[in-house]
Amino acid sequence: MHQGWRSRGYLPHCDERGLVQHIVFGLHDGFRAPPPTIEDAAARALWADHEFDRGHGSRLLAQARHAHTVENCLLHEDGQRYALAAWCIMPTHVHVVIEQFEGSRLSDVIQQWKSVSAHAINKVESQKGALWQSEYFDRLMRSAEQFEWTVNYVENNPVAAGLVERPEDWRFSSATWRRNDAGEGAGAP
Repeated sequence: MHQGWRSRGYLPHCDERGLVQHIVFGLHDGFRAPPPTIEDAAARALWADHEFDRGHGSRLLAQARHAHTVENCLLHEDGQRYALAAWCIMPTHVHVVIEQFEGSRLSDVIQQWKSVSAHAINKVESQKGALWQSEYFDRLMRSAEQFEWTVNYVENNPVAAGLVERPEDWRFSSATWRRNDAGEGAGAP
């Protein structure tokens, strides 16, 4: 069922049960294609993340109703097909850290997130066509230190982009849920 390492000619992806991965996917108008001179997958992902943070395009996910739609898609099968470790929905892109479960291919999980959210958002916006870029960036966690750094990076993305002062102030992020679970908020968002 799982595909191991694969590529459709663009970015390499790894699909294995039990892998913990950092995934980034963005709106179709969030940035132009990465320069062909950036060949390293990690460098391409970093380039894309910086481009997304620049806020190009429609910024549809800056609207709370659209960010909420995406968040619901991420949470829908948490614990069934994958385990969410962290997430953050930015105005132009989404960061997710998940562990894959047996029988749930990464590409299928991401396709479902993107398809369900695209249909819902396009309906509200009275538009048709592509909402998300066809590719996504994924990076597997090779150590506990890398995992901890990545969760911190994901949850601090709104701070780094200058959108809020503290990670838990960003409404559509696992940092908000962690704060609420610790009893510091007024309940789960």
